[in-house]
Amino acid sequence: MPRKMTRAKAHEMFRRLADVSPEPQTELYFKNPFTLVVAVALSAQATDEGVNKATKTLFEIADSPQSMAALGEQKLGDYIKTIGLWRNKAKNVIALSEKIISEFGGKVPETREALETLPGVGRKTANVVINVAFGQPTIAVDTHIFRVGNRTGLAPGKNPLEVELGLEKIVPEEFLLHAHHWLILHGRYVCKARRPECWRCNIVDLCGFKDKVMSPDKPKPAKKPAAKKTTDGKKATAKKKFGLKPKLRTAKKKS
Repeated sequence: MPRKMTRAKAHEMFRRLADVSPEPQTELYFKNPFTLVVAVALSAQATDEGVNKATKTLFEIADSPQSMAALGEQKLGDYIKTIGLWRNKAKNVIALSEKIISEFGGKVPETREALETLPGVGRKTANVVINVAFGQPTIAVDTHIFRVGNRTGLAPGKNPLEVELGLEKIVPEEFLLHAHHWLILHGRYVCKARRPECWRCNIVDLCGFKDKVMSPDKPKPAKKPAAKKTTDGKKATAKKKFGLKPKLRTAKKKS
């Protein structure tokens, strides 16, 4: 693990990221706070691009808790079948829509604690909503931010919460509102998981990552071969190889 980044380096890091993208935005399509909640909930274990393809049509007919609840779980499923875990997500979206109507007067709550009471909404989703929809300086740690926080030394942590709390301490206040999106975009397009594109990174000299990839010509890491499985789904065990001539036991002489 790299040495933790200094506050001075962290300030310079965000200054440079801000120069490249002064007003970063979420890549999820949404129309209002409610559709944002739905979009973020649907994006779990799915790509923003895949979610957007489904929600562009969905949000034309259901962009409020009332219209979404009226749509029903089965019809909603028809719109989001291309998204992973769509059955469970459809169930949660209808349930959170009904709860927003019954407990919050049809309006999306503006606090993390209240948002986390909604079905299918965890800390990360709640942080995205209050940051994007309500302009609060929160950081939602997804896989990209978790990777960048650890790899660079900006905010090392063993789990998303540790990284989130570390970022809140080290990110300068002037950059806190947009820090979430700068880190996501940097992780998604530059500091990639399998092969970081360090040769075109504008913060490479500030980063504590030891195994920097400074040339696009460097070969990608080889993928590990998948373990073969037997017909019953279990991993096959290596078979012992026998020689061509098996050893023969010598018969004991009778006394």
